[in-house]
Amino acid sequence: MATAPSHGRGVGRPWRRSASSPAGSEPPAAEPGHPHGGRAVALAFAALGVVFGDIGTSPLYAMQTVFSLEHNRVQVTRSDVFGVISMVIWSITIIVSMKYVALAMRADNEGEGGILALVALLRTHLVAPRRARAVVIMGIVGAALFFGDAVITPAISVMSAIEGVVVVDPSLGDLVLPLSLVILTVLFAVQRWGTQVIGRAFGPVMTLWFVVLAVLGVPHIVHNPQILLAVSPTYALAFVLEHPLIAFVAMGGVVLTITGAEALYADMGHFGAGAIRRAWYVVVFPSLALTYFGQGAMILDDPSTVANPFFRMAPSWATLPLVVLATLATVIASQAVISGAYSVSRQAVRLGMLPRMLVRQTSREEGGQIYVPVMNWILFVGVVVLIAVFRSSSRLATAYGLAVTGTLLLTSALFLVLAREVWRVERWKIITYVVLVVTLELTFLGANLTKIVSGGWLPLLIAAAVVALMTTWRQGSTALHEEERYLEGPLPVFVRMIRHHDIPRVPGVAVFPHSNATTTPLALRANVDFNRVVHEHVILVQIVNENVPHIRHVDRVEVNDLGDAADGFVHVAVHVGFADSQDIPKGLALAIGKTPELDVDIDDAHYFLSVLTVHATGPRGLKTWRKRLYAWMYHNAANRTEVFHLPPDRTIVMGAHVEL
Repeated sequence: MATAPSHGRGVGRPWRRSASSPAGSEPPAAEPGHPHGGRAVALAFAALGVVFGDIGTSPLYAMQTVFSLEHNRVQVTRSDVFGVISMVIWSITIIVSMKYVALAMRADNEGEGGILALVALLRTHLVAPRRARAVVIMGIVGAALFFGDAVITPAISVMSAIEGVVVVDPSLGDLVLPLSLVILTVLFAVQRWGTQVIGRAFGPVMTLWFVVLAVLGVPHIVHNPQILLAVSPTYALAFVLEHPLIAFVAMGGVVLTITGAEALYADMGHFGAGAIRRAWYVVVFPSLALTYFGQGAMILDDPSTVANPFFRMAPSWATLPLVVLATLATVIASQAVISGAYSVSRQAVRLGMLPRMLVRQTSREEGGQIYVPVMNWILFVGVVVLIAVFRSSSRLATAYGLAVTGTLLLTSALFLVLAREVWRVERWKIITYVVLVVTLELTFLGANLTKIVSGGWLPLLIAAAVVALMTTWRQGSTALHEEERYLEGPLPVFVRMIRHHDIPRVPGVAVFPHSNATTTPLALRANVDFNRVVHEHVILVQIVNENVPHIRHVDRVEVNDLGDAADGFVHVAVHVGFADSQDIPKGLALAIGKTPELDVDIDDAHYFLSVLTVHATGPRGLKTWRKRLYAWMYHNAANRTEVFHLPPDRTIVMGAHVEL
């Protein structure tokens, strides 16, 4: 079956093509559809309002956490402060600027980013089954850890900002929990309007936020300019060599400065790599550097400010306005992981890791701008439970970081496989990446493993639950498809049976959505078994998802008469991009008239959906708990009548019972 053109983007963008790189692995010099001029600026501005909220609000709690870990093991001395600030600056430089913004964002799956985009690319190009399975397993674990991060981030971000009111008036502490819940409820409720609309609304707030970060840091830097010496990595190295155990503890807090890096990558489909890079290098990175340098300078001048360095940077009259702005910024920080979770969940569905979900496209220009209602409300419930259980950002901070570091390492592993096996990147570049990036990420992971008992178990528990769901869905789907193929039987045999038994043909058009052109839809079999008739025109429709944003109407449909132009049976493949609607009636309208068998009035067609009723009672195969879990997920998948835009008054559901 023909596939849609990929415009040269299917394997991402290598660091630089080597002599052994396969043809087509290097992108064209200029790709169609890239934004220019005002639209590029507008996208970068909107990206500020969605993509960078998580990493942009890390200054609220990162330094405070570093100096409070293990009962204040990190001291407020010149060597410790310089060492911490140097580690912060170089962690952001290596992990965010180098790994994600400069390198990982070249590995896009037709504009989509994130760990599952890497899995999709590698599954396409890796031939060895064992390697492909290993890649899928790493992708499942990485996606599960990302979902754990997506639940914790909104809770800790919003609570840390609202807790700033305690700096103004300690008696206001009782308002933190109810205000956090109200704000997050509103945030999740407005997701249906789409990330572009939210980005336009949040863009001005985040622009102001990053300006304020820089403005807060500059006066303290001017007062103590020696802190700028911490830009040298020698201070971080000296800190590690002189106080290795203390530096190791500090790394457990330093990792909070790079939270949001994976969400940044996963959000790439919402705005494009170019917009994210421009916003990062021009606005975000400089502002973060200035505010961290400023916090370090202030702590050296007044060690007592280490209790809440962010809010202590501001003059007393500005504390309350800063709390309000920080609250708005942390709401936006939550948006970064929420929109990233939408992208990851849709990619998981396409990779067969999760059941079908209803996905609503919220933009005609950007294919990645989507809203996934089920994922939205699952995250909301998880966030509410966390806030109710932990009740403070300081307690949540102990749970934060482990999911982030695990995802960082898994993304690096997949990226290195892609770079070596597909892009054929030179070995010395791979070694350099391992030394600079992987070594740092392993250190972060080790430092965060010490938090497991005090709260780090939480993201692991969430990730374990997601892994159980994904692996159960994959295994259950494999078993169900085998049963389904057995029940369906070969389509050519069924068509011959219709002729041999002289089954009556009745006027009308019957449309059967079906996943292939070789087996018989169960609804078609059921219709013949119960009604003993076949419609004059039988159309099998297959939705073919392509890894491109859009398929042109002239390329969207393929028609196959299944070997006999006179038997009334025809197969139509409707090719759709990830930004195209899976609208079967509209797809059929494009096919009308292409063959004599399709010279019909589609407005009078009736649609027959094949639906299996799955029972977890079979004696063989999966474990009982997996069978029951799979049956529950299968029956709660998105309604295909709605997904395929079928007219409810002309849609009939038929099928069979299956013991899994």
